[in-house]
Amino acid sequence: MKNILITGASGFIGFHLSKILLERGISVTGVDNLNSYYDVELKRSRLKLLEQFNNFEFHLLDISDDALVKKFSLDHNFNIIINLAAQAGVQYSIENPHAYIDANIRGFLNILELSKSSSVEHLIYASSSSVYGLNNKIPFSETDAVDHPISLYAATKKSNELMAHTYSYLFKIPTTGLRFFTVYGPWGRPDMALFKFTKALVNDEIISVNNFGDHARDFTYIDDIINGILSVIDTPFPDNSSLDKKLLSPSESTAPWRILNIGRGQQVKLMDFIESIENYFGKEIKKEFLPLQPGDVPNTFCDTSRLQNEFNYSPNVSIKDGVNKFLDWYVEYYDVSL
Repeated sequence: MKNILITGASGFIGFHLSKILLERGISVTGVDNLNSYYDVELKRSRLKLLEQFNNFEFHLLDISDDALVKKFSLDHNFNIIINLAAQAGVQYSIENPHAYIDANIRGFLNILELSKSSSVEHLIYASSSSVYGLNNKIPFSETDAVDHPISLYAATKKSNELMAHTYSYLFKIPTTGLRFFTVYGPWGRPDMALFKFTKALVNDEIISVNNFGDHARDFTYIDDIINGILSVIDTPFPDNSSLDKKLLSPSESTAPWRILNIGRGQQVKLMDFIESIENYFGKEIKKEFLPLQPGDVPNTFCDTSRLQNEFNYSPNVSIKDGVNKFLDWYVEYYDVSL
């Protein structure tokens, strides 16, 4: 029986992944620092659902605390580590850069050290579509260079990929970095567009529509993201030692290291996304159109061919169905009168 550690277990993706693994009877140890970047009560509500499972063990732990992580490592051993703990948010990284160095760099270093001491079979960690930065080739592919990030958040995520490669090469730790594309769904993050727009409509508030609405995103429903992660967990890591170093793409290595996109593989205009919320409630959202924010990219679009070909990944939740599922949850969780 595999013993899995999930960091950021009370976060959006961490909660959903923990829940499906627990339902399958797999033992999960979750850690989280329950920080106040967004509503802590939402995190506690997720955690309360996970704690109903007998095969779940939770530890309040900040992965950027060297001493506490080292003490934790002495008491635990894991087959698989999935690092989803991070300081998220592009705009917040401009205002609070030190939080990203602590959580995303120092914290990830501690996870790499924990992986080394545990001799893990596989370390999976969250990267981000934001690493593509100024890349203007569409769709974004793992074979593209990612040398021009435009936010500190993106820079920390690219750093994670490089740090993982170092440990994969030196210590033969199999690592997989997953570049998530705009994840949404029930129990989502309040700082994300769908949540903010819905809250504004319900409270009759004005939303800020940046880049004058000329945004497009590869919105990916949470269930498709989770299925992608599960396919990676269940697929043995390939022996890359025979790869020709001269022919390697930026996402390949002779070390046991790989980078994968996970997205819907479909661009959706932001205004169409907003319209799907308005259609659900039968009400228009008040809008203020503003210029492009620093650190934001106008468009994202995910090339999912590698995940599809190698892992049978097949995202199947449409934007309409996904948005409606989120809104059903929002209405119930916040007791909204329709």
